[in-house]
Amino acid sequence: MTILKTCARLWTDDLDQALPLLEELTGDRPHLRLAFHEIGLAAIGNFLVIAGPAEERARYGHASATVVVDDLDALQATLESAGATVTTPATSGPTGRFLYARHADGVQIEYVEWTPELVGRIIHA
Repeated sequence: MTILKTCARLWTDDLDQALPLLEELTGDRPHLRLAFHEIGLAAIGNFLVIAGPAEERARYGHASATVVVDDLDALQATLESAGATVTTPATSGPTGRFLYARHADGVQIEYVEWTPELVGRIIHA
């Protein structure tokens, strides 16, 4: 299992208002933008911008980062052998599969296995 990318999570009320500064800071445009339930998401550089009503954002606020891996099943085995608890089991989403886990020290992370198309377009570009 390999970590392909790690994204700091940024929280905002308005995705369109947040992106221009991040575009200037990173020198890039969002490489991923989508809606997931009531939340808008944009990935730009090493940031994942999460926008929407505060009560909806709060549903995802427990995770401190989003980590993209190449093999979610192998990751889960590694996490469990290290005493981590999977708090949201592997679930399909718009970018592939994801799970949430709480490490033995209490840190909570969202882990994502992107579709091969996204890995090719974003990681191996």
